[in-house]
Amino acid sequence: ITPYWGQNNPIYIITFVFGLPLNILAFVTFLRKFKQKVISVDILLFNLTLSDLVLLAFLPFRIVEAASEMEWRMPYFICPFSLCVHFSSNYINSFLLTAISVERYLAVGFPLRYKRLVKPLYIIVGIVCIWILSTTHCSIFYIVDHFAPEKANKTNVSICYSQFSPVQLQVLLPIRLEVFFLLFCIPFMVTTFCSISFVHIMVTQPFISRKRKLRAIGLVTVTMINFILCFMPYNVSHVVGFIQGDNPPWRMHALLFSTFNATLDPIMFYFCSVSYQKMHLEDLLYIMNKTRLGAHRDNCLELFKKDHEEPHGLDVTEDYKDHGF
Repeated sequence: ITPYWGQNNPIYIITFVFGLPLNILAFVTFLRKFKQKVISVDILLFNLTLSDLVLLAFLPFRIVEAASEMEWRMPYFICPFSLCVHFSSNYINSFLLTAISVERYLAVGFPLRYKRLVKPLYIIVGIVCIWILSTTHCSIFYIVDHFAPEKANKTNVSICYSQFSPVQLQVLLPIRLEVFFLLFCIPFMVTTFCSISFVHIMVTQPFISRKRKLRAIGLVTVTMINFILCFMPYNVSHVVGFIQGDNPPWRMHALLFSTFNATLDPIMFYFCSVSYQKMHLEDLLYIMNKTRLGAHRDNCLELFKKDHEEPHGLDVTEDYKDHGF
């Protein structure tokens, strides 16, 4: 086992092994939910799942690369394309997490205006813009990777997206800096403001139960971990690279953490929607009945009932309609 395998592949493998089944199960659960009722936050969470599944579909290429001592031994066109997909998924996720934070804040802070103005159609239009904005920006990285004629003619190279000519860096570094501010800093600042405001409203309201408050804190905690642990290190490398005029040697290692958000996102779904939790449990119980885990079915059901004795959860479309604010 090479040192590269030992350093890089555990994160990739953990993300793939846990993230893929969790996101597939979430995908199926949301499809079931849409047959019953469509609400704004579910559309956002469903697209977050889609983005994670796209990232996970291309993650095996990174696993093979790490197992090959970070040497690219596949056809070279797969390298920039897979990274373009990886980058696009990360920035789509950052915008979707921001949209979820804004949606939660508006729902608890301005419930009447939220109910009147926030419609599923508007959410869908915003999501389309997010996918287009993120994909077009990240496709620039793919184009720049073939900017220099001497590199564009290569069909296979030893290192993937780490060696650039001075001409390429002259174009690439300013673009990365712009991506840092537009696709990371703005979503991060908006998410921070909305998350703090959301928790403040939830915690300071005396008629909101402790369980709901804890779910609100859990939602914000997972969201901020996503930004700080998964997205921030790689985006900071854009600024460092611009200042140094070259790729930081730790840049590709920082990219490792950005894959882990595909595992964290399904955890966040539980804090966003109790109705999602219930349907998710039904899917799990169905799987357990079809496997040898069926003996534990009653225990899981009992634990869920004890944790959800209240009639409503953190679904603000249900909670704050009843409380009238």
